[in-house]
Amino acid sequence: MTIISRPLATTHHSLPEIFLQVPRLTLAKRRWRGLADDGREFGFELDAPLSPGIAIFQNNLARYTLAQIPEPVLTISLDLAPSAAAGIGWAIGNLHLELSAEPTQLVAADEPAVRQLLERLKIPFLATSAVFRPGRFARGAQPSSELGPSHRH
Repeated sequence: MTIISRPLATTHHSLPEIFLQVPRLTLAKRRWRGLADDGREFGFELDAPLSPGIAIFQNNLARYTLAQIPEPVLTISLDLAPSAAAGIGWAIGNLHLELSAEPTQLVAADEPAVRQLLERLKIPFLATSAVFRPGRFARGAQPSSELGPSHRH
């Protein structure tokens, strides 16, 4: 098993990429184990959690990159008044559940509490599967940004 304590500082992008597929909640941890698509085992002892897309190891044959596994999510179309979207975001956040916003939709983890809230408010939603990155908020057609470490409750 290869022990990882930090991501790679530099990588050779000409090397073939092998993924280590990881659930979101595992990526949030500092100590965990994972198995790459080629069967190579990794152990993680980190100072801080890692993000998807980070290269963690490379040798002469390949570079190994973290890939977040899609999970069940609920999407809510933003084809509604901005005040309604803000109210939905507040209601989900008031349950202490996570949310992200893309240019055309809000995305929340598929949790029973979120489903119940949306059904009670008569807000249509779609259950699907996607890579969920809570705390990311798009501003119009611009790329998403994260709330960052200064966001505290």
